[in-house]
Amino acid sequence: MKLIGPDFYNISDLLTEEELFIQKTANEFVTKEFKPLINEHFEKGTFPLEIATKLGELGFMGSALPEESGGAGVSNVAYGLILHELERGDSGLRSFASVQGSLVMYPIHAYGSNEQKKKWLPGLGAGELIGCFGLTESNFGSNPGGMATSAKKDGDDWIINGSKMWITNGSLADVALVWAKDESGVIRGFFLEKGMEGFTSNDIHGKLSLRASVTSELSMVNVKVPDSSRLPGVEGLKGPLSCLTQARYGIAWGMVGAAIDCYQTALDYSLERKQFSKPIAGYQLTQAKFAEMITQITMAQLTVYQLGRLKDSGKMRFDQVSLAKRNHCQMARDVARTCREILGGNGIMEDYSPMRHMTNIETVFTYEGTHEMHSLILGQSVTGLAAYDS
Repeated sequence: MKLIGPDFYNISDLLTEEELFIQKTANEFVTKEFKPLINEHFEKGTFPLEIATKLGELGFMGSALPEESGGAGVSNVAYGLILHELERGDSGLRSFASVQGSLVMYPIHAYGSNEQKKKWLPGLGAGELIGCFGLTESNFGSNPGGMATSAKKDGDDWIINGSKMWITNGSLADVALVWAKDESGVIRGFFLEKGMEGFTSNDIHGKLSLRASVTSELSMVNVKVPDSSRLPGVEGLKGPLSCLTQARYGIAWGMVGAAIDCYQTALDYSLERKQFSKPIAGYQLTQAKFAEMITQITMAQLTVYQLGRLKDSGKMRFDQVSLAKRNHCQMARDVARTCREILGGNGIMEDYSPMRHMTNIETVFTYEGTHEMHSLILGQSVTGLAAYDS
């Protein structure tokens, strides 16, 4: 069995048969069950929620988590290959699964009480329940520590007030993991359930990117939650940032998948499309574009493979994830644009994926840590000096 897609450096030889089989399963799901739906949902600005349980049945929600935590217990490389394939379908699909697995199931697994694990993880893993992650605020994106959302102790309960912005799955979610500051300034996570008094969501409309994804604003007005809804195993920024490290790992894999989908679409087109006397793939300028793209894609493939092996061995660092997220978003952005150029006028049509990927990547380039913030993370890692504004 071989890696699906370009494999210039025989990366297939580094993967197990199980990992290759998992990629094949994810690829078939995306090709047969998701791609026929994507253009309609992209145009309407909706997400095909009916596939959530199918994702659960296939074990694609939090796949690297142990089975008792709702996952499938696969390697982190296999999990990366799953997200790689989901993003080949669309960033909205990968975002849906990534939020569910990395930003909701992971913190419950890592920091939740036994009661919270029993209550939420089976349904989330099966895709029968949907979760979202409430960290970003309209005035606090790259600086989450400045959040204004508050949590005030009231006897055995907490009173939550504030709002969260740009929340993937927000209005779809049965449970939201919302981060808030207590009266001492300590950041804590709380599980808010759909239907709680004072807890509402409103979808954000007019997006020109990530259209096949539901993005919402969450509002909390004197929402009362019991202390049993507080995430007990972590406090401070370590909680949300550790979750984001998990999600950024998946983005790094996903961006390779998006780039490959663009690359393969443009390659197939260039071998069929003739101008003057031969296919446009036979011209020097076109070949130069493919030479650069396959080089960048291959280097990105090797990076995420090694990152996955580091994660599996427990040696992965958050700054290594920043390097991959930062580089691969830039790489995929460049590849998508180049592939659109190769497609010419047809490149703006929904029949071909690069333009859709290109608009999606503009969002992925910014969320889960902007390109600039990851540059500063790497700069601090290299020099030992923090350049953040104090």
